[in-house]
Amino acid sequence: MRKKGVIHFREQQAIMTDVDFNMMPVNEARSRVWHARREAVRDVVLTRDLRLSVHVSMQALEADWRALEASSSTSLHQSFDWCAAWAATHASQLLLVRGTIDRKTVFILPLELVRGRFFRTARFIGSPHSNINTGLFAADFDPLTREQLARTLIADLATKLSRVADIVTLEKLPFDWRGVTHPLASLPAVRNQNSSFQLPLLDSFEATLAQVNAKRRRKKFRVSEKRLEALGGYEHVVATTPDERRHMLDLFFEQKAVRFKALGLPNVFQDCETQAFFHALAAVGPTGDGQPLELHAIRLRGKHEGRIVAIAGLSRKGDHVICQFGSIDDDIAADASPGELLFYLMIRKFNAEGVSLFDFGIGDQAYKRSWCTVETVQRDIVLPLTLNGRLAAWVHQLSVRLKAEIKKNKRAYAFLQRLRQRRQITGGALTGAVDDD
Repeated sequence: MRKKGVIHFREQQAIMTDVDFNMMPVNEARSRVWHARREAVRDVVLTRDLRLSVHVSMQALEADWRALEASSSTSLHQSFDWCAAWAATHASQLLLVRGTIDRKTVFILPLELVRGRFFRTARFIGSPHSNINTGLFAADFDPLTREQLARTLIADLATKLSRVADIVTLEKLPFDWRGVTHPLASLPAVRNQNSSFQLPLLDSFEATLAQVNAKRRRKKFRVSEKRLEALGGYEHVVATTPDERRHMLDLFFEQKAVRFKALGLPNVFQDCETQAFFHALAAVGPTGDGQPLELHAIRLRGKHEGRIVAIAGLSRKGDHVICQFGSIDDDIAADASPGELLFYLMIRKFNAEGVSLFDFGIGDQAYKRSWCTVETVQRDIVLPLTLNGRLAAWVHQLSVRLKAEIKKNKRAYAFLQRLRQRRQITGGALTGAVDDD
């Protein structure tokens, strides 16, 4: 259920004029308008210049946005539908950075403003629940323009956003992704504490399995099937109607809450905004290019007819599938490893459908390494906009390095997670996915 404050905010934002969003003193804004008029003639000559503007309305940019997101190198987490679902369920101010050359949109960085206790941060929309971020860039964005982009971003963002934000953080961004060097790779960055993990899907399922010990995989599959058959059998189902998706998603939230509590972990799906966001994604049906959230499950037959023992939420964009989340029912058939069985069946299904990359998402876990042959390093670009932002940048970099060291120590990491769970129980704020921190 959406909070009243969220609805009120979205109504306020809808009536804002969507022009170049310059948050600066009024007298400085007037001065810039005068200079802009004076240099209008020069602007005609410098038509190849890269120009940045910041907008607050997604709808005003929708046509260009959807055109840019069609590229296979663009993460689905920057797709219009993904960002629209987040914006509709969260009360953050949108700051959509658009770059144009000759009035043609060549990139969009979809950001939102988050006000913390000490710093104001502009980050990718929905970053706490994204697995990989890229921004949106035109396929013909040439190398010379990329060098200019780094200089322009640092200068123009400080001018346009420094009144509302202290720092811009572009997190979980791979500098090399699907054979493409990222246009922002020349900017200063720190390695994120987590990598993401992928399995390439080859010409046949047999060839795909051969990458990850096919004999062992098939043996585990047969054992799982045998144990479920002893309970009356099972079926691999995909939620197709809005009611089925809504029901399966609610069941996932229930299963995950039980699992987190049992493991002593904080529940990153607990708050109502997060659940509303995933319900908004699930309400979006499939398109020709894929689906923002597709729900798969293992459902039992026989004595336990209709019982769902494993759930996975997937996002598909073209030939790329990302597993967003998963859960299992520990009360029944746990020895059959239904979660592992579901991955086997989903990968086989998508392999047959021509998907070329199955992505297990961010976070280093044993089951991901057992399936994946590719580890993708991710970077965080940090751009301070104010003096306070310089401190924020130092804190961010220190935090990333500290998290990386803590995750190497299993005892320290488990202790930190227990503290986070206690904080959540007592009403403290919690952001970010478990694998992210």
